[in-house]
Amino acid sequence: MEIKQNNNEKNGFFEAYIDQGLAGRMSYTWAGSDKFIIDSTQVMEGFNGKGVGKELLAATVVYARENNFKIMPLCPFAKAGFDKNPDYNDVLLK
Repeated sequence: MEIKQNNNEKNGFFEAYIDQGLAGRMSYTWAGSDKFIIDSTQVMEGFNGKGVGKELLAATVVYARENNFKIMPLCPFAKAGFDKNPDYNDVLLK
């Protein structure tokens, strides 16, 4: 699985590719200069159950850690991921 990021001053997304096919996308919106809101997670048909969403969330957390950003997970999938993984609390906007 390959994860790519696209980012600008208003929003961005992480995309997961499996065998050059788009497998999923996690999008976010900036909420200031040091925090962003995960607002959507999509896993494309045929890629369910392959850990695509988990890999997207993990990549998003790594990006936040590397840049000292905080994350507000409004997307239900991302919120559940934060709830299940206390190791992500360091980047959770409280």
